[in-house]
This record gives sequence, structure tokens and C-alpha cells, in this order.
Amino acid sequence: MHNEIAIVPSFNIDREKWDRCINESSNALIYGTTTYLDHLADHWTGIVLNDYEMVMPVAWRKKLGIRYCYHVPFIQQLGIFCGKKNPDEKLIKESLFSVCRYGDYPFNFGNSIGETGAFVNYILPLDATYVDLAKRFSGDAIQNIRRSEGQGFHYEKGEIDEAFHYFLKLYGALAGVTREQFTRFRKLCIFIGKNGEILVRKVTGPDGSLLAIALLPKDKKRIYNVMNSTLPEGRKKEANYFLLSRLWMEFEDSGMIFDFEGSDIPGVKEFYRKFGGLNQQYHKLHFNHLPWPVKLFKK
Repeated sequence: MHNEIAIVPSFNIDREKWDRCINESSNALIYGTTTYLDHLADHWTGIVLNDYEMVMPVAWRKKLGIRYCYHVPFIQQLGIFCGKKNPDEKLIKESLFSVCRYGDYPFNFGNSIGETGAFVNYILPLDATYVDLAKRFSGDAIQNIRRSEGQGFHYEKGEIDEAFHYFLKLYGALAGVTREQFTRFRKLCIFIGKNGEILVRKVTGPDGSLLAIALLPKDKKRIYNVMNSTLPEGRKKEANYFLLSRLWMEFEDSGMIFDFEGSDIPGVKEFYRKFGGLNQQYHKLHFNHLPWPVKLFKK
């Protein structure tokens, strides 16, 4: 069968077929769904093989009349999603370059395309009981979890706005994300939360004071650790260790994957490594097909 690639503007995408292709792919990720892209990307275009046998979203902006790829806040990986064998790499690149002439494109962990480094992304498969999962933890992690368990903490459900409030208060100035982009993400969370696709879990002390809170988008395969906030008092008492351990107890033996959402910050990376997860790396492709002499000023 001849493979035909179509470049489809987002407003012409068959959303049911697109999302079915994403969800049925072995490398399915929530970032590539139409709901995520519609809420978070300034603009996006779909690369579609045949009748949605493969899909690849491209988020873009435009400057001086030229489209370029950009990093969409709260979207870590995009790339090829396909239920069958991936199409030819050359064909994929040609299609990408026809949509955008410049940028860094984040292929996902299931794609072999990508030339810029290897980006860290730890995952913890929740494929066993918590007791068995804990056998993978480092001695330091076990010690800190045990310390947290003796302080009368409570593990509870939280609210979306509560999670946003504390994340912005603690880390908003450091996240490199504008208020508008936080607002977009909040609207997305409220929207998908109606379908049970958002978890908010928190830890409170014996007096009811908040110590740690996490907001986690969720699909059928993964729980994404997108916004995790630990207050100063909670940090002293290892409240985040308690929060994560109780979350994993809640979803033990579920077959879900807990996605730490990766970090190349040494301290954060070391914290994630303590839990014996897998580093499911992904790559980016940098390209520059700008007209001369503009390309000389953009590497």
C-alpha cells in the first residue's frame, strides 16, 4: 500500500481518529492529544499518514512571516504516534520541514529520530505492590519515607486551584512560564478534570496545615508529575516523600506508569533517581532551513 502523508491544519483534524491513534499507540502520551494541543499551543498542525495510521503534531509560532517550532510549556514530548511500523525517517523530516523552517522539535521516547542530546525522564512502572516497588528505592529514600511516616501526616485529595496557588507562590518566578501560559494550563486541567483526568493529592500535618501538594494529569497509561509543590515546613519533614509513597500505594499493582516528568537539574534528577525508576530518554531535533542570510544569525 502506498503511504500518503497529509499536512492538516488543526482546525481540519478529525479529532476522534487523531486521539484514537494516540491512545492506541504503544508510546501514547497525553501531550499529543487534541485537547492538550488546542489548550496549550499557540498554533499546531498535524502530519497524518493515510487514514490516521500515524500522527505527528507540530506546535508553531510565526515571526517575520516564517513558521518556527517552539517549546510549549507543560508539553514535554511530541513526535510520532503510530500503531504500526513508523514511516521512513526522511519522509517524516521532509514533512516537518514543510510545516516549519526552524526550531527544536521534541520527539518522544518511542522515536529513533532526534539528534540533540538525550534528555532525562524518569518513570516508575506501578506494576507491583508497594512493598515490592519499595525494594527498588535507595536506602536514603527508605529512611526518609520512614521518617515522614512517624509524624502524623494525612494523605488527602486536593483542589486544582489549591495546587496552582502554591506552585505559583513557591516556584512561579522560576518556572520560565508566563501567567498567560499558567492560565491556559489551569483551564486545561479544569476541562479534563471533569473526565477524571486530573489527580490532586496533598499532605497535611496533624494540625491540618498544608505541607505538600501535587497536581497530576492522568490518562489510561500514565500519571504525570507536572506540578509538585513542597512548602518550607514540609521540606524539613520530608513531606514529599510521604506524598509520593502514598500515591504509589494508591495506584500499586495498577499497571500505570508514574512519570516523574524529568529534570536535568542535578538535585531534582538525583531525587528522582532514588526511587529506582527507569530513565526513559527522549531526543530533540534542531533544524535551520531559514533563507540566507537570516540562517547565519540563527544556529
